[in-house]
Amino acid sequence: METALRSGAPPRPGDGTSARRWWVLGAVVLAQLMVVLDGTVVNIALPSAQTDLGFSDGDRQWIVTGYSLAFGGLLLLGGRVSDMIGRKRAFLAGLVGFAAASALGGAADGFGMLVTARVLQGAAGALLAPTALAVLATTFTAPKERARAFGVFSAAAGAGSAIGVLLGGFLTEGLNWRWTLYINVFIAVVAAAAATVSIGRTPRQGPRPALDIPGAVLVSAALFALVLGFSEAETDGWTSPLSWAPLAASALLLVAFAAWQRRAAHPLLPLGVLLDRDRAAGYSGILLASVGMFGVLLFVNYYLQNSLHYSPIRTGLAFLPMVVLLIIGSQLATNVFLPRLGHRRVVPTGMVLGAIGMVLLTGLEPDSTYTTGVLPALLLIGFGIGNVITSSFQAGTSGVDPGTVGVASAVVNTSQQIGGSIGTALLNTLATAATDHYLAAHGTSPTATAQAATHGYAVAYWWGAGTYTAGAFLTALLYRHKRPPAPQPNT
Repeated sequence: METALRSGAPPRPGDGTSARRWWVLGAVVLAQLMVVLDGTVVNIALPSAQTDLGFSDGDRQWIVTGYSLAFGGLLLLGGRVSDMIGRKRAFLAGLVGFAAASALGGAADGFGMLVTARVLQGAAGALLAPTALAVLATTFTAPKERARAFGVFSAAAGAGSAIGVLLGGFLTEGLNWRWTLYINVFIAVVAAAAATVSIGRTPRQGPRPALDIPGAVLVSAALFALVLGFSEAETDGWTSPLSWAPLAASALLLVAFAAWQRRAAHPLLPLGVLLDRDRAAGYSGILLASVGMFGVLLFVNYYLQNSLHYSPIRTGLAFLPMVVLLIIGSQLATNVFLPRLGHRRVVPTGMVLGAIGMVLLTGLEPDSTYTTGVLPALLLIGFGIGNVITSSFQAGTSGVDPGTVGVASAVVNTSQQIGGSIGTALLNTLATAATDHYLAAHGTSPTATAQAATHGYAVAYWWGAGTYTAGAFLTALLYRHKRPPAPQPNT
């Protein structure tokens, strides 16, 4: 076993290193959880950080936007770098960078230092997230073990944002806001220790490809502009030049990037990765699932705290049932549903369950209760999206050449990140407009104000339900109609 590990060959069934593969799983799950939850864990701590460091309300959004811009803008580049320098080296570099940036943010003595730390976190995460998924895809090749591993990984990826809300509440109230950043150092240390002893170095086959510099510049600028446009739309509205100008620039840059990839000798993103129907369905599924999921996290969070007057910790605990059902759905998808039914049935069914949950949320009133109003919807959404995310992660990395698995993994993460940005900006804009229209028609009495808020949330939920419905139709059309291969026993 030790000889196999020292040789650098990835663990394979029957070589005596099966136990080490589960250490790999632990390392990549911790890394993915850390990256995903950091998109929300700091949000809960923002009011405390603002009071402590004294920055303005206008500056506050950049604590969140700085992370998402760097993360979303550099994901494809990070995935390609992972393919070039080796996944173990890239994984450890991403962990060290994320931990160092988190420590810098926790020690921040001013707004500039905190924003810088968040941007560095995002850049490290853009290397770490696709590498973690690529490590998983290349380590677990036996169908039965691959299903289990992807189920656990997908549960962490799907539940990370909700866990961030819970963890942010506990750390902010129990300690202080700085621990929402310091906690990453401890997670990274554990993940790095597990990765060091378990992830082997994969021998390179063929010459090292050159980095597509023009492609990297074009796509990073396009994704940066895309995330920026949606972030500005959330605060300034869609008519603001700060919103539509970056979105228009992003569209032009993406067209230029696609044209360049057809000509480049060593394309950053080989177009064959995107043109496979099953992988395209996986990317579409994770994008649309993320649109609705971020909407749930945003507006149910608002409803619990503003309408039902929950504390941050109690709000986080209220999401736990959804997290549990998401994990159960992920495990059932990989071990029961996908082997028997295939992606074409599992993913649309999960989307439909998510849509039903969203419709249930539209019935919430200012005096609704959590048990009868919120909980049933969260359970349905959690179970349905657990199935969607797990299936989409598997499909998005299936059948990819080993030399491009890192960039394929980056497309999965990019889809999740862009979906979250679209969901947050689009649904928040729709909800705000609906709330304003209600107040204009019914006045601003306390009763009307409370009703206006739930009316705005309901509009967002209806759009979320529509997104999931569209996802059900789209994925049903894209996925090939074929019987999945029967799981083989591991040796």
